[in-house]
Amino acid sequence: MNDENRTYRDKPEAPQPLPLAVVDNHTHLDISRDGAPKPDVRRTIDEAVAVGVDRMVQVGCDLDGARFTERVIDEHPELLGAVALHPNEVPKLAEAGELDAAYVEIERIAQHSRVRAVGETGLDYFRTGPDGIAVQQSGFRWHIALAKKLGKALQIHDRDAHDDVMRILAEDGAPDVTVLHCFSGDVEMARECVERGYYVSVAGVVTFKNAGDLRDALAQVPLENLLVETDAPYLTPSPHRGATNAPALVPLTVRALAEVKNVDVSTLCAALSENSERVYGPW
Repeated sequence: MNDENRTYRDKPEAPQPLPLAVVDNHTHLDISRDGAPKPDVRRTIDEAVAVGVDRMVQVGCDLDGARFTERVIDEHPELLGAVALHPNEVPKLAEAGELDAAYVEIERIAQHSRVRAVGETGLDYFRTGPDGIAVQQSGFRWHIALAKKLGKALQIHDRDAHDDVMRILAEDGAPDVTVLHCFSGDVEMARECVERGYYVSVAGVVTFKNAGDLRDALAQVPLENLLVETDAPYLTPSPHRGATNAPALVPLTVRALAEVKNVDVSTLCAALSENSERVYGPW
């Protein structure tokens, strides 16, 4: 079936299992697409484990998602959590006069021992127009400060905002562990991230035919700076682009990344697993 003809409800076949287990370091088990039912958490985890994705980071990026994350990370040992207010969420809450109260709740949940990251936070100039930039940047700075206060990793969302993301991290001082979720920068940005000691997280976009520039950028990133993710239910890797994404599809992204890095899959899996434990700690 052609990618363009798929619907989001199509369920891809399970890929070939990985030789060594890896972590999906960014997934949204609380989100569904196009009216489909929300994922069955236990089934989703079991399907991922069956193909060598034995640990996942569940990311709650609004209040409902953060509350969901707080609950499921206690119910499922395969999951750790990350919580924040997505950059597109911050202007909405500010306009409603609810941002300060939301910050209080996010900070409370972020203190949970199995929440290991503040994220996804950052900047998104694609969906939020110029009127929302100032409050987005203020919200980004708030999350940076929270990650440093709690000693947790920072997961960054960056869409059409590369320069400002890197500038604010430099101005405020990035946390000791900083992850560029779904990295979309160019070669120069990739090199700068490595120089600063940031982690670059690779999503299914690396498998897309038109992602040559991204593959060129990732070729510059050493194995010790790489992570892998789904951003499920979004960014489904080829050949299933257009279907609903899930952690069980991580092997497709890992194998594509191994080609970019010109390493065998086992070597890459070992590095990805080690890096994930270094970022998030033990499960």
